[in-house]
Amino acid sequence: MVNFSILISNSEVVGPGGLFDIDFTLPLVAIQFLLLMVVLNGIFYTPLTTVITERNEYILKNLAKASELLEEANQLTTQLEQELNTVRKETQLEIVNSQKIHKEILETELTISQKQVDNLLNTIIEDLTNKQTIALNSLDTVVQSLCSEIETILSI
Repeated sequence: MVNFSILISNSEVVGPGGLFDIDFTLPLVAIQFLLLMVVLNGIFYTPLTTVITERNEYILKNLAKASELLEEANQLTTQLEQELNTVRKETQLEIVNSQKIHKEILETELTISQKQVDNLLNTIIEDLTNKQTIALNSLDTVVQSLCSEIETILSI
């Protein structure tokens, strides 16, 4: 740093402009810069920007399509959920109705079978009472014949 300051202080101005000489080179460098900028813009940056804009358009198009598909999927989901809920309610009602019907059928079958069992028991009881009376009547005759035999044996 000391050497640089010594160099600046010891420099002598020899001719016009000195350290900052503005002549024909500055506009020439500016024209070269602008020309290079135009050439590079045409060769490199314009295709790059078109590719970038095409990519952005492609991304935006796919995002729009994806959002449409997502919205459609959400609509279908809500529709299917509503249909599922209605079907569930209908099946629950059908289950309740079928349970009622089966309960009524079971009750009627139970009453019919109970009546049949009661009728069977009544016929069995009647049959047993008839057999009992027959057995008692025959036993009565046997007892009377035995009594008469015993009396004849005792009277002798």
